[in-house]
Amino acid sequence: MATQIPDQKKVGMVSLGCPKALVDSERILTRLRADGYAMSPDYAGADVVLVNTCGFLDSAKEESLEAIGEAIAENGRVIVTGCMGDEADLIRARHPKVLAITGAHQYEDVVEAVHQAAPPSQGPYIDLVPQPDVKLTPRHYSYLKISEGCNHSCAFCIIPQLRGKLASRRVDAVLREAEKLVAAGTKELLVISQDTSAYGVDIRHEERDWKGHPVRAHMTDLARELGQLRTADGTPPWVRLHYVYPYPHVDAVIPLMAEGLITPYLDIPFQHASPKVLKAMRRPANEAKVLERLANWRAICPDLTVRSSFVVGFPGETEEDFQYLLRWLEEARLDRVGAFRFEPVEGAAANALPDPVPEAVKEERFARLMELTERISAEKLAAKVGRTLPVIIDEVGEADEDGDVGATGRSQADAPEIDGQVFLRNVPETLAQGDVVEVEVEDADAHDLFGVIAGS
Repeated sequence: MATQIPDQKKVGMVSLGCPKALVDSERILTRLRADGYAMSPDYAGADVVLVNTCGFLDSAKEESLEAIGEAIAENGRVIVTGCMGDEADLIRARHPKVLAITGAHQYEDVVEAVHQAAPPSQGPYIDLVPQPDVKLTPRHYSYLKISEGCNHSCAFCIIPQLRGKLASRRVDAVLREAEKLVAAGTKELLVISQDTSAYGVDIRHEERDWKGHPVRAHMTDLARELGQLRTADGTPPWVRLHYVYPYPHVDAVIPLMAEGLITPYLDIPFQHASPKVLKAMRRPANEAKVLERLANWRAICPDLTVRSSFVVGFPGETEEDFQYLLRWLEEARLDRVGAFRFEPVEGAAANALPDPVPEAVKEERFARLMELTERISAEKLAAKVGRTLPVIIDEVGEADEDGDVGATGRSQADAPEIDGQVFLRNVPETLAQGDVVEVEVEDADAHDLFGVIAGS
């Protein structure tokens, strides 16, 4: 008589928030898959649904609560994890039917909660089969988380309360994961943390052996080693650095970009430029020095892209402060800029600051900032028309009625999901997701580029 293989229990996942939370979701699902669970693409097929929440802003909390409610309505068996895990009372007040609640990156607790809610199908035909890591991103790019937590005490932020102090991973473990990802087909590594520049501070930049030589747990050492990786066709993967605070040692990374070892891209959370506002935010107020360093970086690596984010309407921000920020941005000419209207977050020190900015003023300042940065972006992208740039392909379309095929990709100046895109016309049908091709730029708007594969 044939042996009956038990049905695998299935887990659904709703992952909200930043890329760091997405990596948490991948790790949770990887552990569950090793325990014999299958992944469900929808609510209906899941034995239990995980909702990985974001709790950074009140608007993000509300989005998380709505996602929990939808999961309960569609499935009924819901486990909550992530940054809102510390607010279990709030979650249960809105959704008393939630089965369990765990905090951010508490992987063992999440897995145990799933085991309780939907015991795994034990059996040698499932449990002894090796399972690959779960990826929630396309095969050609991957997030590489190098640390958890943060040592800063910014007045508007509660990340240290949610995720704790800085906890860096061993450098050999990070490099081993990166090597494994590239071997599996990753063409672009996105290095993420709460503070990439501080990597290794908590472990005193300890050295580990890697490929027969010592490597420190330090951003510059890590960047240099990541630049030595090679894809299956012998080319270096794109290595993109996110959440980089402009500490002095960041200067040492720029030559690596000029050499082509690291993608010429820095994501730096400046947040503001006014010294008075930066002081109130409890952030470094050396904006003049930053302008000088930006100029030096661009002299070394002319193709450097700098993206940043700014908060408008912080308590006490005057029109003079805001005008200072606009003048600074005009001089800095950052390539990519995002902006946020200040929101009070429960537990943040900024809530107690005097002189809150009226909502109407926040909106007006937000619109003015975005108008300025959009103009700068349009000018910088227009300067790329006529150039030939490497582009990584994210999606290839279907042939239209004339038989023409279009594709969407990104240049080295564009991180997935947050920056612009490159739209290609008349691409060969053999073009595939993850291919890196040379593209002649034909046109540009305020955010995106348009072109054709060079020589076609």
